[in-house]
Amino acid sequence: MSLIRRSLFKGALVGALAPALPALSETPRGNGSGAAPGWGVGAEGQRKADRGDGFFQNPIVAGDHPDPTILKDGEDYYMTFSSFLSYPGLVIWHSTDLVNWAPIGSALHKPLGVIWAVDLIKHDGRYFIYIPADPQNEGWSIFVIWADDIRGPWSDPIDLHIQGCIDPGHVVGEDGRRYLFTNGVRKIRLTDDGLATDGALEHAYAPWRYPDDWVVENFAPEGPKLLRRGDWFYLITAVGGTAGPPTGHMVIAARSRSVHGPWEHCPRNPLVRTRDASEPWWSRGHATLVEGPAGDWWMVYHGYENGYRTLGRQTLLEPIEWTDDGWFRALGGDLSRPLPKPRGGREGPSAPALSDDFSSPRMGVQWALHGETTDAGRVTYAGDGLRLAATGASPADSAPLVCGVGDSSYEAEIDLELIGEVEAGLLLFYDPKAFVGVGFTPDTRKTFQFSEELTWMRAPHDTRRIRFKVLNVDNIVTWFHSHDDGATWIRNEMRMEVSGLHHNVFGGFLSLRIGVYSAGVGHAVLRGFTYRAGVAVA
Repeated sequence: MSLIRRSLFKGALVGALAPALPALSETPRGNGSGAAPGWGVGAEGQRKADRGDGFFQNPIVAGDHPDPTILKDGEDYYMTFSSFLSYPGLVIWHSTDLVNWAPIGSALHKPLGVIWAVDLIKHDGRYFIYIPADPQNEGWSIFVIWADDIRGPWSDPIDLHIQGCIDPGHVVGEDGRRYLFTNGVRKIRLTDDGLATDGALEHAYAPWRYPDDWVVENFAPEGPKLLRRGDWFYLITAVGGTAGPPTGHMVIAARSRSVHGPWEHCPRNPLVRTRDASEPWWSRGHATLVEGPAGDWWMVYHGYENGYRTLGRQTLLEPIEWTDDGWFRALGGDLSRPLPKPRGGREGPSAPALSDDFSSPRMGVQWALHGETTDAGRVTYAGDGLRLAATGASPADSAPLVCGVGDSSYEAEIDLELIGEVEAGLLLFYDPKAFVGVGFTPDTRKTFQFSEELTWMRAPHDTRRIRFKVLNVDNIVTWFHSHDDGATWIRNEMRMEVSGLHHNVFGGFLSLRIGVYSAGVGHAVLRGFTYRAGVAVA
């Protein structure tokens, strides 16, 4: 259990489902406050970074929000993340204090295949997102979309034909020209409008190397993010690999008086690194520097929560300070303790409730379709709920509707009705190779484990409508179904342990999400989705 797992879940009524959550037994390390660790309580019991006492507890955006790219735009902050195979993709989040964040919409509606780390920037009054993608499974290229309003509409993607590159980072050089840096670390000049290249891809920087005996995944210099401050350009890079051993990923920095170099390594490298697997956050890296509302400075990056890789890489915020030698250093330690909130910000909305009566669209804000080829037309809203058109023959090839979560313990329910020759069900879905769940046809109830149906558990019935519930308590999963709208519940005989459904086992850099599948011919009608975090009820 994570060192900072706290009172948000303490006292949960887990009954026979799991033992009581243990109290803190170790003294957290780090440079935080003397305040006791713990989160605020958000909608539906979700953990909330803002504690309401002038302090915050990481993560600032819980759940799978990796590779954060952040933009300060006057008094507003905007952030987006890698969206991989979820469409609509590139959900944009908004904040006015760097701690409380809420989604405002998605920027990418045309499938481009898998989407990795992007860069969100503003230049001459226009917003741009530079996107590495592989739409045809023929190799990576970098695309760009743009908008005159951050809330859209956004343009269709434009292929910049920067082949074999990922992780773009935009900067305006001392010559006034625009450049993209990429993994490697390489750079290429852009045209003034930012919509095409204007030169060749070339080597830019040989990153600092850690000692050979450090336990890391691989060198993998990636995620270059650039900042100009005073006479210096600062290049923030990730090395060590984004997953693998908990001690792998790290944040390093270099600086130069020109985007063309030469680059000088920061003498304090690495500036951020998980040094021991007992720390609350693993694989910390992929950072961007951002100025706070009152002129203080911060670093935004991602990490896995100790013991909960299933939640994906979550977004973390750490204070930094500029030093007299023109460098900076991180001040948050291992992030085990609460930290003072950024000064001068205005508190705004935080992550909204996930419960959904499907009376208004939340596609691209809460829900997305998962798959290499997704058809947004599969999802329609009607007065009686959301209709999810069937595709495929099973959960594995159904491109399910998914919803990310940021809590280690929660319950979720949904009512499903079958229209046509269709089957549907409720899943915990990582990808087609890694999922568990329950489903039904008009005459059979099904159970899925190890990404396949347990055919020996088939149960006959005669119904086209059922309500399913999933209870996940620290990766111990129990399923229920009801034929009377949840007045009474029948527990599935198979409990499941899902802590291994994550990237280090299955690849893909994803998280274990709530999913709804609809397979066959016809559609499923979804009604009354409810979510509750922190309290588990048998």
